[in-house]
Amino acid sequence: QVQLVESGGGLVQAGGSLRLSCAASGRTFSRYVMGWFRQAPGKEREFVAAIRWSGGSTYYADSVKGRFTISRDNAKNTVYLQMNSLKPEDTAVYYCAAMDGSRWFFHRRPDEYDYWGQGTQVTVSS
Repeated sequence: QVQLVESGGGLVQAGGSLRLSCAASGRTFSRYVMGWFRQAPGKEREFVAAIRWSGGSTYYADSVKGRFTISRDNAKNTVYLQMNSLKPEDTAVYYCAAMDGSRWFFHRRPDEYDYWGQGTQVTVSS
């Protein structure tokens, strides 16, 4: 089993910053992709960012490009999402997810991920 635990959410004003963390535990995979998704009230889950654990290749949704940065810490087995210049439209529950296998092409699709965290709330006030 793989367990993912998000943390770091909270309430910030527009223009502020937050850093989300996702700690992974359990068995290790030979190929590993981790992503961040978000789900706003009344909306479907949408892709935010993804990273390959090995090599660190990244990809971002257009809506967050230039404002958010995904990264990982091998020693802590943790992936981060640094969120800057936050907007009220960024308000959502943010989930981290892990993909087992070489399916990098499908990193935007929630159904392609094998493990999910419980989510952490991010609220941006105007």
